[in-house]
Amino acid sequence: MHGPASPGWLLVALCAATGAYCLLRMRSPVEEQRRAAGGEALMGFGMAAMAVPAAVFTPPAWAWPGYAAVFGAAALRALWSARTSPHHLHHLVGAGAMVYMSVVMAAAPESHHHGHAGSGIPLLTGVLLLYFAGYVLLSGARLVPAVTATAVAGAGGGAGAGAGPGTPGAGVLRWGDRPELARACRLSMGMAMVAMLLTL
Repeated sequence: MHGPASPGWLLVALCAATGAYCLLRMRSPVEEQRRAAGGEALMGFGMAAMAVPAAVFTPPAWAWPGYAAVFGAAALRALWSARTSPHHLHHLVGAGAMVYMSVVMAAAPESHHHGHAGSGIPLLTGVLLLYFAGYVLLSGARLVPAVTATAVAGAGGGAGAGAGPGTPGAGVLRWGDRPELARACRLSMGMAMVAMLLTL
């Protein structure tokens, strides 16, 4: 799964930064956002650990079944949460993809550590690639209007008399509650998932 070292470290940094921001989002007063952020933080840090270049660190044989068990549990939790929020279906697919990659790595770790592709099930890999590529495109399209709308709202809010950052109803969001940053994190993880699936 781990190709050249430089892209591997970029992937590690991207996923770790995303996981760290998701931990920040877990401090949100909104319960649903805290739940979603917890699953996304686990995904971000798990992907970062999985993307560490093999030249630097080769996980022991038991690590891959461990990954599969952790993300299998995350998939079951996402399936349970999907009863009330359809967004958790995406978490279910993401956790399932992590289980799949862990099983592939456990079955043929040497081939991945030396950069040879083709160890996964081509049809399943292709379906996951199509899903995450579509998710990335959709997330990117949703992110542009969100950033524009936030900028316009911020400009309009600056004209209001006496509305300061500490004023109730001023509409100031904490960093952990900004919807455009949450979307950007999901976009980053989607791109990282595509990159990791391409190596199977």
